[in-house]
Amino acid sequence: MVTAADAGASDIAGKLGIEPGMIVQELGYDTDVDEQVRSAVEGTIGEEILDEDAQEVIDVVLLWFREGDGDLVDTLVDARTPLADDGIVWVLTPKTGRDGHLQPSEIAEAAPTAGLSQTSNATLGDDWVGSKLVPPKQGKGKR
Repeated sequence: MVTAADAGASDIAGKLGIEPGMIVQELGYDTDVDEQVRSAVEGTIGEEILDEDAQEVIDVVLLWFREGDGDLVDTLVDARTPLADDGIVWVLTPKTGRDGHLQPSEIAEAAPTAGLSQTSNATLGDDWVGSKLVPPKQGKGKR
């Protein structure tokens, strides 16, 4: 039987494109992160989220980023380094009106400079929103 909590967790993981067996890394962890998001991801992948010291090839990076956390472009370049060719970076930022809120335009401007494209957004819980960034598709060779 699926409980409401289980359904909520799978909904969060689904919004993030997280599937069982994926390797997920978390950057920018602090006391203000949404533990429900973390639990949903860990419950779906079946193991703990990796920290910034991980050496694996990463499928999904969860980047908790707040106004004042430093240079977003530099952080995105670092996040992209261990990313699989088809990997995803989710920039998670506090919602409008919350401490640390980041303007969506800041993410939209930083993404291409870091070699990423913004594709969609998701609301995650009461306090956080996410922006999905992906590496550009590799074009097939011209004939």
